[in-house]
Amino acid sequence: MKIIIHGGFFSEASTNTETKIKKQQALKKIAALGFDYLKNHAAIEAAAFTVQLLEDDPLFNAGTGSQIQSDGTIRMSAALMDGSSLKFGGVINIEKVKNPILVAEKLLPLEDNVLCGFGATSFAHRKGFETYDPETPERKAEFEQKRKSSRTSTVGCVCFDGKGRLAAATSTGGKGFEISGRVSDSATVAGTYANSFCGVSLTGVGEDIVKNAMAAKIVTRVTDGMGLKEAFAKTFAELKEIDGFAGAVAIDRLGNVFHHSSHPLMVFASYDGENHVIFD
Repeated sequence: MKIIIHGGFFSEASTNTETKIKKQQALKKIAALGFDYLKNHAAIEAAAFTVQLLEDDPLFNAGTGSQIQSDGTIRMSAALMDGSSLKFGGVINIEKVKNPILVAEKLLPLEDNVLCGFGATSFAHRKGFETYDPETPERKAEFEQKRKSSRTSTVGCVCFDGKGRLAAATSTGGKGFEISGRVSDSATVAGTYANSFCGVSLTGVGEDIVKNAMAAKIVTRVTDGMGLKEAFAKTFAELKEIDGFAGAVAIDRLGNVFHHSSHPLMVFASYDGENHVIFD
């Protein structure tokens, strides 16, 4: 059993030492909690549970503490994928919920697997999710001062359970100050993908990740026999050709854990029950 999570890039908020330490400590704790949950649950359940914890921490740009769009509204996206069944559930530009990843989880068994905007929000409320305002004073201050950054954060998780099953989950509050209606990569197979060979979660500039179809490419290459390290190297080389910005975490069916980013600012943590945490 193994788990790896990411909390996006430091440059999305503050790069000071205090913030970096807080994020590392939070990821260390969440990775351990996610691993404990994985002991008694399937990979897909543990992935959703772990990303929920990341969404609940205002240090990260997902769920509580999400970025505010140009019209003053917070819209979030999230997705998860079960590598064994290839079931995918996603919400795009959902509003007024606490945990988008749990709404995405509800879509896994349905015929309509990805919902957006009003439809996603309406579905969540019909399923009993309470109305919730994810705005924090810090995000409001950033919005009012129009401090826009092109490098933004997302959270994600890949789980490898005791039965060898893989799952990936990703959640984001967007890049901040974007045009209303903009769609990120997180709830697409470019940002979140898993099958029985590999699971991947991405963070970075969504448009770059979509252009390069990154999660699907990495998983496909591993499925076709390429090693995890080589699959990452080839995919990120292609990203470099378009001067793209992204980071990714992954686990393959042999339990190999890997991470890489185009810029050395991604924060991540992994845990296998013995080797507690690795983070940048």
